[in-house]
Amino acid sequence: MPSEKSVYEPNPAISRSAFVSSMEQYRELHGQSLENPAQFWGNIAKQFHWETPADPAKFCQYNFDISTGPVSIKWMEGASTNICYNLLDRNIKNGHGDSIAYYWEGNHPDDYSRLTYRKLLEEVCRFANVLKAHGIKKGDRVSIYMPMVLELPVAMLACARIGAVHSIVFAGFSSDSLAERMNDCKAKVLITTDGAWRGEKALPLKALCDEALEKCEALGHRVDTCIVVAHMNRVTPGKEGGDLPQIPWNDDRDFWWHDEMENHEAACYPEWMEAEDPLFMLYTSGSTGKPKGVLHTTAGYLLYASTTLKLVFDYKPGDIYWCTADIGWITGHTYVVYGPLANGATSVMFEGTPFFPDNDRYWQVVDKYKVNQFYTAPTAIRALMKFGDEPVKKHDLSSLRVLGSVGEPINPEAWLWYYRLIGKEKCSIVDTFWQTETGGHVITPLPGATPMKPGSASFPFFGVQPILLDEGGKEIEGEGEGYLVFARPWPGMMRTLFNNHERFESTYFSKFPGYYCTGDGARRDADGYLWITGRVDDMLNVSGHLMSTAEVESVLTKHSGVSEAAVVARPHPVKGECLYCFITPNENSTFDKKLVDELKKLVRERIGPFAQPDVVQHAPGLPKTRSGKIMRRILRKVAVNDRDVGDISTLADESIVEQLFQNRP
Repeated sequence: MPSEKSVYEPNPAISRSAFVSSMEQYRELHGQSLENPAQFWGNIAKQFHWETPADPAKFCQYNFDISTGPVSIKWMEGASTNICYNLLDRNIKNGHGDSIAYYWEGNHPDDYSRLTYRKLLEEVCRFANVLKAHGIKKGDRVSIYMPMVLELPVAMLACARIGAVHSIVFAGFSSDSLAERMNDCKAKVLITTDGAWRGEKALPLKALCDEALEKCEALGHRVDTCIVVAHMNRVTPGKEGGDLPQIPWNDDRDFWWHDEMENHEAACYPEWMEAEDPLFMLYTSGSTGKPKGVLHTTAGYLLYASTTLKLVFDYKPGDIYWCTADIGWITGHTYVVYGPLANGATSVMFEGTPFFPDNDRYWQVVDKYKVNQFYTAPTAIRALMKFGDEPVKKHDLSSLRVLGSVGEPINPEAWLWYYRLIGKEKCSIVDTFWQTETGGHVITPLPGATPMKPGSASFPFFGVQPILLDEGGKEIEGEGEGYLVFARPWPGMMRTLFNNHERFESTYFSKFPGYYCTGDGARRDADGYLWITGRVDDMLNVSGHLMSTAEVESVLTKHSGVSEAAVVARPHPVKGECLYCFITPNENSTFDKKLVDELKKLVRERIGPFAQPDVVQHAPGLPKTRSGKIMRRILRKVAVNDRDVGDISTLADESIVEQLFQNRP
């Protein structure tokens, strides 16, 4: 599907009423946000409640240059507030108590409910009191491992109300991954469900949590309390009241959510938090293989989540907004919970999959709720493209105004399908670039202002100053390609890595002192548009899930039959990238289907199903320099069967390259 033109102007009907309605207005506001951030963000802060106002002289203080002292980022120092109060109590005071906060759409279309702002506040206060009764206080960490059920935002906001720090682990991660994260953050409580539905498949989450709690204790940290939501007895696919898995139970440790909630009142005074007090931590893969606990704080994150949601999706009161992301990832934190609720928005929250019971489920939900803003991943778009136009044409999608893309750069073919078939050439597409670490969108089109180029993330959001650097740290002006870095902080960026500020500095600020280094490359075209070119370090982006090659390699080498392993990314038509693994077996073991199956299973169990390798190749040896460094660029060439491998004179054994090509499965 070739592009007939390279630039698509926003629909004039969107531009006329948009918050930012032209590139001239965008440039003027962007300039103001860089020249006077205290005034720009200070004006935005006026809509929120501050128990203590910020000191204007200390509104933004930072140091990005590790050669001059510790890296430090502070916004709104001196201010105090409570984010839960701003999301719920403030909106109810403003007359939105009976507005719908969430339309919840379950795994099965017959399973749905809704929650108003007033009811959400009552549930949050009740659960905040449950947490307090279990000894949770300000600063304590609470681990959450749940599917997309309404109790999940309730649990998050209950933590925020009493000043506890939530640490959500995506409910597709293995028990090893959950245990490692609970141990690292020293969680006091784990919140989960008895299980979850994924299409027709029942997932035994509670049993998995029990394994993780045992493993966590073996690592040296004991979690004494597990609160469990009864979810599996809801409407089940085609077998109402059918056979459900047995739920393992420990009377000393496990508590049913519904029993706990009965004992507590629906009022809880908020804990007033300092601007830089922690709000949540979220683990992301590290290039060393050990996950990093990215820490976000209170005031700046509130400002940034609310402003990006409002302006990037052009959210107006009365709109129905739907972000399909799982709350277990940063997209769900910022654009299912904190951003929408800060704007008093009505959101759809979706537990299901795009393909169950049929592959028109997304479009059926858009039609049902008359969704205006729809935000999903390129992986989902590409998967849905395979089914052709008919599943889409069965539904009325005319309510849509803004279409969003997140998780990885969207390829032009998928962009054009999204634009033409889903948006009927009337919707703006916002191709958003950001990271767990950035807290919110940092490079993105604005729907009423930015002429769109398929595949380009376009221009920086307000307060964001992107710069391209070459390998030597020299700035690339105008057209060019290099490392994508940022020269200053914006309110929503992370402040540190939990209990490891040294790693925070070395990971993000040591390569180019004075800049935050994203780890991504980017290209700037002649019109100033930015195009993200992907990871520049040993990271993979599989279906929008970021993983490090080191993390996968360390799992593969745990197998007794493996002597060495190297992992690279290979392009994949649906996932974007997939894992291509090179395995050198031990002398006394054989490379065969049994070994391959065991390795795939090991990665599934240790990391999660989304990380399962697509290809496992026999490698009698790996291409190494004389100093022992694996030359991954050669492995990437082998993975795509490109024999133009370039200079291999630095290899200790050049003959290994031909052997690897011969061994391709």
